[in-house]
Amino acid sequence: MDRMAPRTGVAAVALTAVALLAGCSASSSPSATGSSRPAATATRTPRTSSAGIVPPKPRPPAQAQALPVDPGAGARPQTRQFPSTRSKAFRNAMTDVWLAVTTGSPGFGRPAFFPETAYAKVKAVGNPEADWTGRLWLDFELDVRAAHRVVGSQARLLRVDIAPSSEAAWVPPGYCYNYVGYWHINGTRLVYDAGGQERSIGIASLISWRGVWYVVHFGGVIRPAVGIVDDPETGPGVPGPAGGC
Repeated sequence: MDRMAPRTGVAAVALTAVALLAGCSASSSPSATGSSRPAATATRTPRTSSAGIVPPKPRPPAQAQALPVDPGAGARPQTRQFPSTRSKAFRNAMTDVWLAVTTGSPGFGRPAFFPETAYAKVKAVGNPEADWTGRLWLDFELDVRAAHRVVGSQARLLRVDIAPSSEAAWVPPGYCYNYVGYWHINGTRLVYDAGGQERSIGIASLISWRGVWYVVHFGGVIRPAVGIVDDPETGPGVPGPAGGC
């Protein structure tokens, strides 16, 4: 395992209002949400009104757009560079995830999600592209819509809290059904203001590609076919725990 960056406590990343307006496969973890913390769930079947009509999906603001994270990176070879939380790529990724949550439109989070081309290099499974589409990305879509129902459209992102770098782990080739290694960290927190009250939800799992953190499991790791919100809390919650794939 690589020597990790020194422990400096919880890292916090503040995203400006301007930025917001601009804008792993089968795991051995036994937890249904990526940790032992409680999770809010929503079924895969669309909710219906009392009249049996499926409500329309939330419509994002006309000016909303996703920000680039690291275009084309998935086609290039992996490195062991430790991901920075102070980079433009990380700020853009978290802005995109937040835009996806507050609009209820998962597509805005696509640049922040682990690239399909990289996943095809990493995973020692048959047809990794189909697994990415039919499991990983589908789970992300369900989780984003579940998070939207919890967070709403008016919440304002205050900061992103990530566990100390000493809690990140290099997952080497041969573990967790992987051909290629990557950095992994659990339980990043999206801390937000909702009507004057500080609240937070988690990102179950981030993994790296070429020195950039990407979301790979948003609401949970091993889970049924439902949308999950990772550890919704009043207050900032606690990043982590360490471990996992």
